[in-house]
Amino acid sequence: MKLRELGEFGLIERLKEILYSSLIGDDTAPVKLGEHTLLLTTDTMNEGVHFLKEWSPESIGWKAISVNVSDVVANGGEPLWALISLSLPPELETKWIERLYIGIKRACEFYKCEVVGGNIAKLEKLSISVALVGKTQRFVGRSGAKPGDSLFVSGTLGDAKAGLELLLMKKENYEPFEAALIERFARPTARIDYVKHIVKYANASMDISDGLVADAHHLAKRSGVKIEIDSSKLPLSKELKLFCEKYNKSPTEYALFGGEDYQLLFTHPKTRWNPFLDMTEIGRVTEGEGVFVDGEKIEPKGWRHF
Repeated sequence: MKLRELGEFGLIERLKEILYSSLIGDDTAPVKLGEHTLLLTTDTMNEGVHFLKEWSPESIGWKAISVNVSDVVANGGEPLWALISLSLPPELETKWIERLYIGIKRACEFYKCEVVGGNIAKLEKLSISVALVGKTQRFVGRSGAKPGDSLFVSGTLGDAKAGLELLLMKKENYEPFEAALIERFARPTARIDYVKHIVKYANASMDISDGLVADAHHLAKRSGVKIEIDSSKLPLSKELKLFCEKYNKSPTEYALFGGEDYQLLFTHPKTRWNPFLDMTEIGRVTEGEGVFVDGEKIEPKGWRHF
């Protein structure tokens, strides 16, 4: 069977069967070290798949750190140390890498973590891999959602997909709302402000990288529950609404299936609502299986590598 037939998550399941580790299956791997719980995660960004070389190196560096911090935050942790592995074409200008690391440094300063090493190798195209170590007082994974929980998301959804589409248009001039959407794709901010809330209240939590519906399926399967989403409650930014009006798109489709928002998807009783966070209740957890939007069962759809 070829990878395009098996798919990314089918491959992960096959590898889990080979490795037989109970720590595989969440945004991070929670590793006990004495009285502490460390969170380990890694992510790779490849030229031509995740970014184009003509994009801002500073933004690419910022994003490389942010997507890993987002995983740690989703499981209730704070980032500590990062290792960075670069695969580089020999003809690449040194200045490009220096600018990449300026973005990495800015992100690490913002998230209060530190790059402590890495590796460099030769490759025809750019590849940036980050391994991150974090810590948590209580690990919150995908398996704890309970019937009766409400389903929440942070921030707004669908902005990153719109931002990517705008960036690929390569327009000479962008309207302010378009520039804002591009910024949300190119320079996402991990929701570090949610850590205390996740640790204290969440039964299940993960970040939204593949798209709301796709990631809700991961949460539902891991928890053994049914997730019901009310599309009328999806948080939509004014910028996304303007984009969809201008280009005749559906903001609901972008919110449901767009990837790389790096917002949080989490569950807990409705009574644990925090009015000081930009959280939105978009549905509920019930007994059963699968993901339903407005009462209709929806199959996984979102970003896939194969």
